[in-house]
This record gives sequence, structure tokens and C-alpha cells, in this order.
Amino acid sequence: MVDYSKWKDIEISDDEDDTHPNIDTPSLFRWRHQARLERMEEQRKEKEEVDKVKSSHEKKLQEAKQKLSEAEKVGADLSELKAALLELQREGEKIKQKEDEIKKKEKITPWNVDTISKSGFTKTVINTPPRKEDENLTEEQREQRMKKFVKENEKILKKFGMLRRFDDSRRFLQENHHLVCEDTANYLVIWCINLEMEEKHDLMEHVAHQCICMQYILELSKQLDVDPRACVSSFFTRIQVAEAEYKNSFDDELRSFKERIRKRAAEKIQEAVREAEEEERKARLGPGGLDPIEVYESLPQELKKCFDAQDIPLLQQTIASMPEEDARYHMKRCVDSGLWVPQKNDSDKEAEHDAEASGE
Repeated sequence: MVDYSKWKDIEISDDEDDTHPNIDTPSLFRWRHQARLERMEEQRKEKEEVDKVKSSHEKKLQEAKQKLSEAEKVGADLSELKAALLELQREGEKIKQKEDEIKKKEKITPWNVDTISKSGFTKTVINTPPRKEDENLTEEQREQRMKKFVKENEKILKKFGMLRRFDDSRRFLQENHHLVCEDTANYLVIWCINLEMEEKHDLMEHVAHQCICMQYILELSKQLDVDPRACVSSFFTRIQVAEAEYKNSFDDELRSFKERIRKRAAEKIQEAVREAEEEERKARLGPGGLDPIEVYESLPQELKKCFDAQDIPLLQQTIASMPEEDARYHMKRCVDSGLWVPQKNDSDKEAEHDAEASGE
């Protein structure tokens, strides 16, 4: 089963150009690789658990048969031993069913040379695995390559994303074989996230279908270590004649992918809201670097009433009635936050008052 949970940790940055904004390609590579390892580990543990249970059961079954054989030799009562043996045999059938399920899942999931049709591409292309130079690229170089690819191909990438019929997709990719690559899959993922964030849910689901097709083709090429372009015909042939269980597996992957897209889009919206709130907070900071809203909330109730009523005489009266230290503390915070802008006369009086206090 192709693992599409690999895209759950996409981080979106703001350093992209207008052609393809908000994509952090290095995070995308790390996420996909990590998720692949996690899925493989889960499958390994499931098979290991079944093997462990099977080994334990075979040991118990052997012991039960040996006890029954020894009891028959001495003419002992065999009813209890036969009942235990029968129960073990039933457990064995259940274990066998579980083992068959795992084998069946393994059979329909990864492709190999025995389960695909013959490619129609040339021998030269088939025997030349794509982009071996990628292994030597830095993350920054990969990102630059992705930007260049999208800038040159965005129009036809969007056209592919809008297709739905398998025959149309097959024909389009064979006519535009340079699209059969990781960069196309990456672009479709980010497009899906952006569409979901824009609440274009139906269109997101449409593009998601094409993204799954592309990823299946890429997975097939990795299994065979061949150019992914050589796997286009093989994939579409198999998916169109697939048995119900295989088609259901494809549909399950599609549903899982769409759920992850919805979750990531919701996270990105929350992040955008937090960033906007932080920018708004920074924009309203006063000359002293304090937030006027936070300062207002910290004021005593009697001072809040003065600001609510915008009553300067009342404010002056309230300040005069407060302890001098408290009054200075609150009024300084009001000035530093821009909640109160002192007039020149107020500043002169305060300076004069400070000079007198210093002289004393």
C-alpha cells in the first residue's frame, strides 16, 4: 500500500515566488521519507506478531499430540486431551486465516516484475533509472529545481490535475512524459492544500485523485528501479482491469490522502491566523513597545472607566486620588503603549515636578 501520510509535516514558508508560493520542499522530502519508514515498520511488526503467535501455537500443538500419543499407549482417558487438541486446531485455523490476510495484502500492495504488464517504452529508457543525480543534490538545489520546474510547466500541470478519466491521464502523460516525476507529485500536493485552504473542497478532491495516480506510478518505478515514464502504461492498465480488492485499496489511499490534506489545511489556517494576530499586535505597539490592549486590560477599573468615557478631567481626578507610585506606574504604561498621548504642557509639568523632586 502506498503511504501518503508522508505529507503530514509539510511546512510552508513565505520565500517563494509568485509562480508557486508557500512550499517548503526540504520539509516535504523529510516528511515523505519518515512516513514511509513508519508504514514499513508497522507492517513488519504486524507480520512479526503473527509469526510469533504461530510459532507458539505450533509448539503447543506438538505437545498436545505427544501427550495424546502417550495416553493412548497406557490406555488412559483420552476425551480431555482430544478436546484440547481440537481447540488448538481451531486456533490454528484462525492463525492461518490471519497469515493469509497478510500475504494477500502484501501481494496486492507492492508491484513487481511478476504482477505488471510489459512496458511499451524503449529499452534505453527502461534501463536508465531517472534522476540518479538527485542523490548528490543539496536541499537548496532540489528546491531551486522545483521552482524552475513549476515555473516552466504550471499550465500543463494544472491541466493534468483537472483530468479524471484514466485513459485521458494516460494519453496526457505519454504526450508530456517530462511530467512523470517527483516534482509533479509535490506540486499537486501543495495545490491540494491551497485549494482546501480556499474552501474549494470539490476541486481539491478532484486534484487529489490525480496526485494519487502520479504517486502510484512513482512507487512502481522505485520497485522496479526504472524510469517512471516506463511505468505509465503499466499503472493505468492495471488500475483499469484491477480486481475489486485492488481498486478498493486505491480508493482507501485516496480517502486517507484527502483527510490528511484537510487536516494540514486546517493547521495552516490556524497558523496564518496566529501570524496575522501577531502582526496586528506588533503594529499597534506604542512608542514604549507595549501593547495598548494588554495595558488597558491591566488597568484598575476606575482608570478603565476614564478611558471608556474619554473623560480627561475624570482621568486627572482619578490619577490625583491614587497613590503617587501607582499613578506613575499606570500612566507610564499608558504612555509607552500609546493609550495616552501626553500634551506638551503635561510633559513640561512632569519635567518640572521631577526637577523639584530632585532638588528636594
